Amino acid sequence: MNVKLGYGKTFLELQLADGMEVVLPKELPAAGPGEIERSLNHPLGKSLGEFQGCRSASILVSDITRPSPTHLMLPPLINVLKDIGIMDFMVVFALGTHRKMSIDEEKFLLKSSVILPHIQHNPKACVPLGCTKRGTPVEILDRVASSDLIVATGNIEYHYYAGYSGGAKAVLPGVSSERSVIKNHELMRDPGAATGRLDSPVRQDMEDAAEIAGLDFILNVVQNSKKDIVQSVAGDFIQAHRAGAATVDAMYRRAVNPAEIVVTCAGGSPKDLNLFQAQKALDNAKHAVLPGGTIILVAECCEGLGNKVFERWARQATSAEDCWERFGREYEFGGHKAAFLARESMKHQVILVSSLPANVARMCFLRPARTLAEALDLARERQGKDARILVMPYGNLTLATPK
Repeated sequence: MNVKLGYGKTFLELQLADGMEVVLPKELPAAGPGEIERSLNHPLGKSLGEFQGCRSASILVSDITRPSPTHLMLPPLINVLKDIGIMDFMVVFALGTHRKMSIDEEKFLLKSSVILPHIQHNPKACVPLGCTKRGTPVEILDRVASSDLIVATGNIEYHYYAGYSGGAKAVLPGVSSERSVIKNHELMRDPGAATGRLDSPVRQDMEDAAEIAGLDFILNVVQNSKKDIVQSVAGDFIQAHRAGAATVDAMYRRAVNPAEIVVTCAGGSPKDLNLFQAQKALDNAKHAVLPGGTIILVAECCEGLGNKVFERWARQATSAEDCWERFGREYEFGGHKAAFLARESMKHQVILVSSLPANVARMCFLRPARTLAEALDLARERQGKDARILVMPYGNLTLATPK
């Protein structure tokens, strides 16, 4: 039996042999039509009907870097807002500190809802509202802060330092100042800032900021690998988010017996366009490998590293230890990717099957291999020819946890 591993726009085939075990998600099928309306009619913890009398609303939506189906969520949401008497609403693209989007990108995300009033976040047009318990300044877009009602939309999936996406993340970093975002993201240095952790200090800080900012209601969806909506959740930004996170866990959190060798796949294009994106599959697999074991990351990386700061940190480091120590005393977004790769290379052998030049892979603390067969040979040289092997074909989605 062969397993296909996405690699760019094609795939690599791995022939299963004795000692190999495949770790697969348990995905749910599409929920079917009316799921978003169902969630709005049966909200968790808070109903939009409670905000009757409000005159204005800001609706926060994801930017082009996220798979959130904004065009499906806006029409039923707008209908409910109109039903409670709100006619003054603004759709706000929650860019955080991401680049501005083009008009064509706005049209692509909004589709038929492009006729709605909409603006993009401006990190320089924020007003101060206070500070979180961890000292992060809460500074959000003035247009959002002045609204009677703030509604956040988005999708819920694993996130490698906020635990999960969705929920309060639409406020911080979504419509926050650069100063707020940097202070919040510094918390990713905490060991608790990890994939699948609702107690991640980064997420807790985001939720504290959302409370101060006055996030009133969320509408989030959970999707499968085909981007079908399997669940829609609406209501209080904590209760609804937790319901969605539980569905993500049911599909993608897999308990495994750690092995000497783990093969993890970033999922093919566009998830493996660059190493910055593909690192997520490595992060999801790190608890599936025994201490001192080998992780093989399959990711084409046809666009290279994907981030200039990431590249600069990797190039400037004299060793993996040097890079990790720098992260402990200095924070710069992008540098964290180099630091995370350095940390894993200090714990395990990490082999990268990609199109990156060998010297670039080595610069990023990874051992290069041109083929999957070569990578397996290198892994077995270190771990032994009879080593157990776990294969994660959907490493970008599946979170392995030790039994």
